[in-house]
Amino acid sequence: QVQVTESGGRMVQAGGSLRLSCTVSGLTFGEKNMAWFRSGQDNTREGVSCISPSGDIRWYSDSVKGRFTISRDNTEKALYLQIDSLKPEDTAVYYCASWGPCQRTGLTHNYSYWGRGTQVTVSS
Repeated sequence: QVQVTESGGRMVQAGGSLRLSCTVSGLTFGEKNMAWFRSGQDNTREGVSCISPSGDIRWYSDSVKGRFTISRDNTEKALYLQIDSLKPEDTAVYYCASWGPCQRTGLTHNYSYWGRGTQVTVSS
C-alpha cells in the first residue's frame, strides 16, 4: 500500500520562508517523478513543481519560479519544497504526488498517488 504524507505547512508572514516535506512508502521512490500541487480558495488544483527521479528535470509554474525550490532525497524517500519570499496568494493546501509525468515543459494532473495535503497560510 502506497502512502504519501506531507508536513511542514503552517501560518507565516508575507516575505517569510517555509520548507515542506513529503515522505513516501510502498513504492520505488527513486524511480518515480514527484510533484507538488496546491489548491487555493477557488479549489482549483494547480501544478506547482515537479522533479524527475535523478533531479535532472525540475519544472516550476510561472507563479512560483524563482521563489520555490524542489528537491528530493532518494535514500530517505523524501521530497521537499523550499518556499521563499512568500506571498498571500501562496496560501493554499499543498499536495505531494507521486508517479506521474514531469517534463521540462510542465506536468499534468495524472499522478497515481496523492497525499492529504498540508495547509500553508500567508498573512499580509
